[in-house]
Amino acid sequence: MKIDLTDTTASKVNKALVQGRRAIGTPAVGMVLTLVIVTDEENAYDALKAASDASHEHPSRTLVVIRRVSRSPRDRTKSRLDAEVRVGADAGTGETVVLRLYGEVADHAQSVVLPLLLPDAPVVVWWPVDAPLDPAKDPLGALAQRRVTDTYASEQPVRDLASRADTYTPGDTDLSWTRITPWRSMLAAALDQVTCEVRAVEVEGEEFNPSCELLAMWLAYRLDVPVKRSLSGGPGLTAVRMDTTCGPIVLDRPDGSLATLSIQGQPDRAVALKRRETAELIAEELRRLDPDDTYASALRFGVDRLNPVPRQEAAGAPVAKGDAAAVPAPVETAAQAPAKEAAAEAPVKKAAAK
Repeated sequence: MKIDLTDTTASKVNKALVQGRRAIGTPAVGMVLTLVIVTDEENAYDALKAASDASHEHPSRTLVVIRRVSRSPRDRTKSRLDAEVRVGADAGTGETVVLRLYGEVADHAQSVVLPLLLPDAPVVVWWPVDAPLDPAKDPLGALAQRRVTDTYASEQPVRDLASRADTYTPGDTDLSWTRITPWRSMLAAALDQVTCEVRAVEVEGEEFNPSCELLAMWLAYRLDVPVKRSLSGGPGLTAVRMDTTCGPIVLDRPDGSLATLSIQGQPDRAVALKRRETAELIAEELRRLDPDDTYASALRFGVDRLNPVPRQEAAGAPVAKGDAAAVPAPVETAAQAPAKEAAAEAPVKKAAAK
């Protein structure tokens, strides 16, 4: 069921939600959170479809905030709110409200969203594109316990990763980090099968791919060994090669679907490592609403080694300690196009990955 409201208010939108639930015969709907999607008209359809698919696992009230820019200077001063209320089959397993903001009200979206939040339920804000540099200080981000960005949609993803490290607040996360969850699990499982020490790592993938950079940062943080970034034609991450005292360990995924895990002394194994859709990524992020300390630690560690500057230890995100002058930066980004080995070897340490 769809209800269109033109030049409306948040109060009328709430009444339309109640009316819609009664019309379809479900006055009580069990929803676990409010998902706020901040996007533009061009990307609204894809983001809403992903949220609708994710709602089958996480029933939620989805609020889509679209700021419309009027072409006429006269219209820019006129504030107007148009809303489209969807309940029932048109809204997955929850409720959906598409909010289009015109004029001055577009600069105060939080005043429109606040009355529509579910009472006593967590709030998650997701920016599919054009995320603010400091999500926690954004007026909408300040309403949320969890803030989801996607540096893959940025024009300069490596630069944005550095900004994310500088402005990190517990509750921040990024879909580029979510994309490497299967890689981290597979690599940790591979290291659990051997009793070897890792001496160096190479991460291969597309140039300027933030997931490749984050995986390299995480490996450098967990293993404390040199990590080199090499380029490939993709798609996305294509391979991770670990040099160990027991021989090489290689996880190779040339086609973005099926990967091959090779461990010295064991037969090669085919493993499913398909690139996941946005709906699966959002569903994974909605499973946990507590701060992701591993993401924070890997992000800060990698950026500090790329640009070593004094930094206070953040709560729940300890900064790696060590002499930056004596140990070479373990992460070389694709933007630097590494073509040489580290100037000095880092101390060999036994692999430890969770």
